[in-house]
Amino acid sequence: MITQCPIRPGNKYTYNFRITGQEGTLWWHAHVSWLRATVYGALVIRPRSGRSYPFPKPHREVPILLGEWWNANVIDVERQAVATGVAPNLSDAYTINGRPGDLYPCSQNHTYKLRVETGKTYLLRIVNAALNNQLFYKIAKHKLRVVAVDAAYTKPYVTDVVVIAPGQTVDVLLAADQRVGSFFMAATPYASAAGVQFDNTTTRGVVVYDGTPSSATPVMPDLPAFNDTPTAHKFFSNLTGLKGGPNWVEVPRKVDHKMFVTIGLGLEACPANTTCLGPNGARLSASMNNQSFALPTTVSMLQALFSNLGGVYTTDFPAKPPIQFDYTNATSVGNNPTLFFAPKVTKVTKLKFNSTVEMILQNTAILGVENHPMHIHGFNFHVLAQGFGNYNPATDRKKFNLVDPQMRNTIGVPVGGWAVIRFTANNPGVWIMHCHLDVHLGWGLATAFVVENGPTPATTLPPPPADLPKC
Repeated sequence: MITQCPIRPGNKYTYNFRITGQEGTLWWHAHVSWLRATVYGALVIRPRSGRSYPFPKPHREVPILLGEWWNANVIDVERQAVATGVAPNLSDAYTINGRPGDLYPCSQNHTYKLRVETGKTYLLRIVNAALNNQLFYKIAKHKLRVVAVDAAYTKPYVTDVVVIAPGQTVDVLLAADQRVGSFFMAATPYASAAGVQFDNTTTRGVVVYDGTPSSATPVMPDLPAFNDTPTAHKFFSNLTGLKGGPNWVEVPRKVDHKMFVTIGLGLEACPANTTCLGPNGARLSASMNNQSFALPTTVSMLQALFSNLGGVYTTDFPAKPPIQFDYTNATSVGNNPTLFFAPKVTKVTKLKFNSTVEMILQNTAILGVENHPMHIHGFNFHVLAQGFGNYNPATDRKKFNLVDPQMRNTIGVPVGGWAVIRFTANNPGVWIMHCHLDVHLGWGLATAFVVENGPTPATTLPPPPADLPKC
């Protein structure tokens, strides 16, 4: 309901799009209800013919899609959560390339296997397609060299663990430099919200060297604790962009539109004659700058922009929170209903074409702190800095990396902390920004940008069809 209406049952939709300035791994997925639980896949973008990777060509490229699995119809799981106003039932398993691995009941024969040759290097294109869980990923006894994130090259970064939020991609080089044998690859949750239940299980596949006896017992990696925020922050904050590499974009220095945006969970009043199971009989909700985003129901926002339709959205999303408080201090929040119960609205920010936006994303403790993976459609952004506690402009601006910051389309805002991003609004249209935990989008942790047309046909939206039907 942002850039298009849902594809109606029995119908089809053809997407035509140009890929510019991106190489690496992205992914595609359904964006209606919880269909993303199973309708997704990798989107691999290789260098143009005649050009090469900014690293030695790997022997083989391997997609590694991490997902979630429910022993239930995921639409039913979502509907039950909506009806009761609380978090949905937990997933029953995680998967690697659709296979849960041998740690779950009846799954011993459903383990993904990657066969490798000694001395060869493999490019693993890791995608977190899970609905609601960030994940740690490791391969026993092996180091991984990060070379790209979200289809943007990075300065090579060697690590023994990858941390990846829903919506993110990480490309790593795996050198098959160990003795002949079998080594488990494993993914387990990074759950930063204290006291909140989560699927505390582990999926695993196996890396098998050629020549390994079938009787060999795979080696298991040591996995981080589920709440190992220091490990997660070290990974997220140590990545830098490949300055001067293919498709490198310098950080824009002039900022036209500054925004300070609080993000976090809250509550929604329970409708009359309804029973809700959330705190104090309310429903769980979420907001940005105390505005809880409501998706349109009759026409898409882009359609409303095309046809100049009123009543679908307003362009008064606040550039700063209407109430200032000690954002990450739970005791300062108290029981202020103004903070807990954000209004349900469809407010956007209107941007001029090619303007530069700097956004400070500040986590709040209104209903507990949590690492939120924030994603913007239609744009890459530079991650200038990230840290814990309340953002302090007097000291934290000095931490900005304006030389070689990582470029992403999804940023995990640290639990009880903040992140600063900057992007150029050079893509006309209506683009949502939302938390890539699916449940939080349904709760309202989102906003949108309306970017005006540019001066040339290449940066101008095409005219709308003569007769646009309602959704």
